[in-house]
Amino acid sequence: MAAQHDPAEAVAALRRIAFLLERRLGDSYKIKAFRGAAATLLATDPEVVLAHASTGTLTKLDKVGKATATVIEQALAAESIDYLAGLEPTAGPLAEPGSTLSALRGDLHSHSDWSDGGSPIQEMVFTAMELGREYLALTDHSPRLRVANGLSAKRLIQQLEVVDAVNAHLGDAFRLLRGIEVDILDDGSLDQDDALLGQLDVRVASVHSKLAMEAPAMTRRMIGAVRNPRTNVLGHVTGRLIKGDRGTRGQSSFDAAAVFEACAENDVAVEINSRPERTDPPDDLLQLAIDTGCLFSIDSDAHAPGQLDFLAYGAARADQLGVDPERIVNTWPLDRLLDWAGRRP
Repeated sequence: MAAQHDPAEAVAALRRIAFLLERRLGDSYKIKAFRGAAATLLATDPEVVLAHASTGTLTKLDKVGKATATVIEQALAAESIDYLAGLEPTAGPLAEPGSTLSALRGDLHSHSDWSDGGSPIQEMVFTAMELGREYLALTDHSPRLRVANGLSAKRLIQQLEVVDAVNAHLGDAFRLLRGIEVDILDDGSLDQDDALLGQLDVRVASVHSKLAMEAPAMTRRMIGAVRNPRTNVLGHVTGRLIKGDRGTRGQSSFDAAAVFEACAENDVAVEINSRPERTDPPDDLLQLAIDTGCLFSIDSDAHAPGQLDFLAYGAARADQLGVDPERIVNTWPLDRLLDWAGRRP
């Protein structure tokens, strides 16, 4: 095989395949295979890659299997990439494009492989930039959520150093926001040291446990978190799951009017969670939040780079229900967003 082309083309093809699989919630093992092969190529001398390609021994490279080797070979030969050609028809808009999607500047809820996401921080940032975002909040989980490898205070401090290094490298091109998805504990307190929460740019507070709690207790729990001066966004408010690999789950019971009134009074944004298996809050509660005068944050809750594109789903819902883009905090310029997020403590 005459392999004369830059291995960077193969890396781009592998990343594109992984992206398209992620945005359609494809099999995680396939996604991991393509991202793993891309990482191997990035860490390998291009001449070594070309040598293996010319001798048909690409599978001797770490994390390169038969399918990914074929993609690499076709990319290096400037041939049509069969696997990618089969996916590109799915690359169209996830939802009908509208005014809200075009107004969104960033995303305030995303996860990396520091907790239960599938990719490194840098890959999430690169993809957000490719999608035209101006900022992205890194909001890995807090300590209590052990099943999601939640970050202890020590690990969160270490992560903040990485975030600062990423921002130093990017300069003014993009901003990775210091953030967290912090668990709302049973009594409404937040699952992280308050002083450490104060070092962050954005805090999304979410309920992840005891979702079947009695309505009066759940209402007190959620209002307690909303009134906490560190809270900026109330995440996936009902906790429901309507489809997907994890099965379905009914929504939590609480006094939505009281919770949304607390959000409006405390300048806390209600999240429009864009994950298709969540679509949270449901339309009736979203309409109630609109009528109550709440702010909103349309978030991807991405656990993989391709899922950053999920913002299209939430934006389409906002268009359908007539949410004023001015009330959506992630349509705001970065300076205004940071002023809002830091206003309460």
